[in-house]
Amino acid sequence: MATNGEKRAEIYTYEAPWMIYAANWSVRQDKPYRLACGSFVEEYSNSVRIVTLDEETGTFPEESQSSFTHPYPCTKILFIPDKECTKEDLLATTGDYLRIWQVQEDNSVEMKSLLNNNKNSEFCAPLTSFDWNETKLQRVGTSSIDTTCTIWDIERECVDTQLIAHDKEVYDIAWGGPEVFASVSADGSVRVFDLRDKDHSTIIYESQTPDTPLLRLGWNKQDPRYMATICMDSPVIVLDIRFPTLPVAELHSHRASVNTLAWAPHSSSHMCTAGDDSQALIWDLSTMNQPPEGGLDPILAYSAGAEINQLQWSASQPDWIAIAFRNSLQILRV
Repeated sequence: MATNGEKRAEIYTYEAPWMIYAANWSVRQDKPYRLACGSFVEEYSNSVRIVTLDEETGTFPEESQSSFTHPYPCTKILFIPDKECTKEDLLATTGDYLRIWQVQEDNSVEMKSLLNNNKNSEFCAPLTSFDWNETKLQRVGTSSIDTTCTIWDIERECVDTQLIAHDKEVYDIAWGGPEVFASVSADGSVRVFDLRDKDHSTIIYESQTPDTPLLRLGWNKQDPRYMATICMDSPVIVLDIRFPTLPVAELHSHRASVNTLAWAPHSSSHMCTAGDDSQALIWDLSTMNQPPEGGLDPILAYSAGAEINQLQWSASQPDWIAIAFRNSLQILRV
């Protein structure tokens, strides 16, 4: 990470015509500085826009942009985690359903599939989040307000498994390996599931105050022993799955609700959190087992112009973090 005197702070901003909620970095090596962002408009018709930074000009030129309409705001957007470009250039979104989109050579986007597991009803339970398995790229897991998690095979366009995961709404899901995923819920628990033993789940953590919702979950890809969760109106909780129920660290520095977190894709001990205090904070958790007196402090702080709704750390360019606030998508070199 760059020190203060080493390089001027590099910040590039894309201004969307609407408030941004969902956002994600492209993973493909041949598409650097490409991101997708989704609108948050309180009506049926919403949008997703794909933008690419031109390094020479420091702008997001219109000719490299593409957009498509999306029913309701996306709750999450992910590009396929395919660094080696072995698969089609795909993008997935959740909202009312899981949709898979294909980015064409000319940058236009077409819907490849709409995945609905509730064909017997005219109503659908909204999907709160999803995660794309990085080892088995055909596998996508979704979480829903109907208390279930659904594992899809997007190549066969069918459900692999559906599990009643919690007692209340499931707010987030994250893969920890090819067969293992975890979820968090309004019931205040973090649960881990293994697809090789679908009858059991392990409760890793429960909110100290009963029924305080857990809103977000991040699994440390570099060291899968660790995960982090956001507890409503509470600090960020870091967990070691070898020692369930007891947090290994609590991160207290935000002055308002935390909305989003991301583990560094290239370092097992760094994490970024952001929230309603307009702050994005980067943490070095290498000392969390012997925390200093007074608890851990962030090593870097960035103040945005408004409450930060979204934060994404680029897997293919780990020097870059993207944040979204109001109608701005900002990428920062860290």
